[in-house]
Amino acid sequence: MKLFDSHCHLDDPVFEKDWSRVLEHMADQGVHAVMIAGINLATSTKALSLAEKNPGFYASVGVHPHDASACSEEAISELAALARNPKVRAWGEIGLDYNRMYSPRKVQEKWFLRQLEAADTLDLPIIFHERDSQGRLLELLYSRPNPKRNGVVHCFSGTDTELENYLEMGFYIGITGIVTIQKRGLQLRDQVTRIPLDRVLIETDAPYLTPAPQKNKHRRNEPAFVKSVLLKLADIHGISPNTLAASVWDNTCRLFKVRP
Repeated sequence: MKLFDSHCHLDDPVFEKDWSRVLEHMADQGVHAVMIAGINLATSTKALSLAEKNPGFYASVGVHPHDASACSEEAISELAALARNPKVRAWGEIGLDYNRMYSPRKVQEKWFLRQLEAADTLDLPIIFHERDSQGRLLELLYSRPNPKRNGVVHCFSGTDTELENYLEMGFYIGITGIVTIQKRGLQLRDQVTRIPLDRVLIETDAPYLTPAPQKNKHRRNEPAFVKSVLLKLADIHGISPNTLAASVWDNTCRLFKVRP
């Protein structure tokens, strides 16, 4: 079984104290590849540095909606320069977050559209972040159509209608450990049955969103725990974990244009 954690934040300092153990756990659980998602210029730079040093590691660059207020044309230019490195396989995570509102809505939207343009120019797939935008992310995407655009909706937590629209636009859907949580994951477990198996990715969002059963013992999530997401999805679909793992591996490599 080969697993690809399609979204994590291994650049987080919380991993520095036991980095070797994190890598050992990945190997033990069959996690052969990870995508380290940038959320600003500094983390994108560190993500790329880690990707260059570790086989099977890839990086994305971008400015998260929480950090939109600090975004600038200079930052976009520097991110675009980083993106020319072959280890950078995506732009993101970018999008809208109307839940915590660390940046004003208009500012989030301005820099989301600007980064959408940058990613399209570089022909990079996009890692989308959406939380409580009430369909606004989709409105902005429809306002800037691009038939060649591809991407993944990271940590999907939207409505059935939003799911249908994302799939119609050709995007992949990223499923986190939320699907394993009894109450919080109830709706998501129903929704994943409507995601075609060739359009689903698995992710940890480590160090956040630790899945069950690991969450009972570990506060910090890590890429090795993505296997629990895979096993839950296989159970929901009633198929062999090995069969699903092969499909999800192919999906992730196809989206990020990875040829391992």
